[in-house]
Amino acid sequence: MKVLVGVSRIFVGVFFIISGLIKLNDPIGFAFKLEEYFGPTVLDLPFFIPYALGISIFVVVFEVLLGVFLIIGYKPKFTVWSLLLMILFFTFLTFYSAYFDKVKDCGCFGDAMKMTPWESFSKDVGLLVLILLVFFGVKYIKPFFGKFTTTVISLLSFIACLWFAYHVLMHLPSKDFRPYKIGDNIIDNMTVPEDAPKAIQEFTWTFDVNGEKQTFVTDGSYPTVDGKYVGVEVEILKEGYEAPIHDFSIERDGENYTEALLQEENLIVIVAYNLNKAEAKGLEAIKKATDAAHAKGYEVIGLTATGPDEVAEYKAAYDLNFDFYFCDETALKTIVRSNPGILKLKRATIVQKLHFNDIDELELPKVERKPKLEPIVEEKVLYYIDDVLSTKMEADALEEESIEAVTVIKDSLVLKEMNVTETDSVIKITLKK
Repeated sequence: MKVLVGVSRIFVGVFFIISGLIKLNDPIGFAFKLEEYFGPTVLDLPFFIPYALGISIFVVVFEVLLGVFLIIGYKPKFTVWSLLLMILFFTFLTFYSAYFDKVKDCGCFGDAMKMTPWESFSKDVGLLVLILLVFFGVKYIKPFFGKFTTTVISLLSFIACLWFAYHVLMHLPSKDFRPYKIGDNIIDNMTVPEDAPKAIQEFTWTFDVNGEKQTFVTDGSYPTVDGKYVGVEVEILKEGYEAPIHDFSIERDGENYTEALLQEENLIVIVAYNLNKAEAKGLEAIKKATDAAHAKGYEVIGLTATGPDEVAEYKAAYDLNFDFYFCDETALKTIVRSNPGILKLKRATIVQKLHFNDIDELELPKVERKPKLEPIVEEKVLYYIDDVLSTKMEADALEEESIEAVTVIKDSLVLKEMNVTETDSVIKITLKK
């Protein structure tokens, strides 16, 4: 038993330290995940949302410290009780998320390693078993060092965690695990390889045949039926390959500028997912940097999910000399953990990514300004949310957890039946009841 407890003690301690440090590297990202848990579709605890960042920092610092405490043997009873209560809570949370299909990724290892809810629940069950061994064998946990040395190590660990949290909040994560890190090409990360595994889907078509509704199941092909088309439901039997970046676009006034702007040789991108929450100090720093970039020949744009009226107010208030384009808020939060933040791109490759506190590090050698490119004309698409005609912006704003099914209709015969022959496709979104 003593050996088993010793092995479990080291394993659990190291696991908690690694897991905590990964999240401590990006506390804002973990805060976004907590906001998702606190949202109405999961735990429905909206009063916690404004405190998500503070809770995030507390939880991950405590997680790292518990791992350190367990390994060095500092206050063993307090440590094992804390570990047990924490793992019981997270085991319940991951089971709830998995069983009710609430959260697609638990955020246990941040963006370093994605885990499905059931994988996360299985991981927590395994940890629970090991922690129970340590809990019932707490008498075998002895400090590796004397009382003074153990206390000093614990205190230094606490100070180091707080310093690291402050550092990444005032700058950016020390290690970037997201598909927008320096050196990544956004277009490449949006591209699905030709040989990538395809999703396996099942289409259930409904037709009115002589006054009676009948269903026909296919793998996607339009069935040959002597009847009137009523509707179709799509079920994904097996997920296909999903590109690392799948929710990024640059739009304005209904036009898509993504490909055109990403082909720019020298592009400065200001990212502010919500201008109402942007730091005034950051917007002032952005003003100086963008003026300098324009003078050096760079194309400068802004990306935000804020509405056009508010954008106009902020542009006037800070005398910003560049245009803002619309982009999904979740995508913008993923790009850079700073509101506002700044990216320097060269033909879609990220050359620099900076927090507004580090704006002085932006490298702006003089370049030749190129003529502006025209927007890419996309196909005409109609969007229906619960059979109500909607806009693409309204569809993009929907939370993934609120969607029951998405049906894409491109067949010309079906579109003719629906009296929408002047469009290329129809996307029907069914919301969960």
